[in-house]
Amino acid sequence: MKGGIGNLMKQAQLMQENMKKLQEQLAVMEMEGQAASGKVKVMMTGRHEVKRVTIDPALMGDDREMLEDLIAVAVNDAVRKVEAYTQEKMAGATAGLP
Repeated sequence: MKGGIGNLMKQAQLMQENMKKLQEQLAVMEMEGQAASGKVKVMMTGRHEVKRVTIDPALMGDDREMLEDLIAVAVNDAVRKVEAYTQEKMAGATAGLP
């Protein structure tokens, strides 16, 4: 029984180390969300901080409401990509634990 608890403690410590490394990776990782076939792009970190918004100059003449909607779509696309990446990495970090 003692060996089982010791192994569980080692696994927990390993998972904690993996989670710390993962959080560090997510802090510097960047994902790009897009709308309108890449005419609006949003670069976002793993911490959901928007780093850059790029808008194709051809869209600047269009109506403002459509442009605002496209920016929202690009941000939401980036959020979904960050979340999917995070879940994938979290699953890897906790793999093998009961």
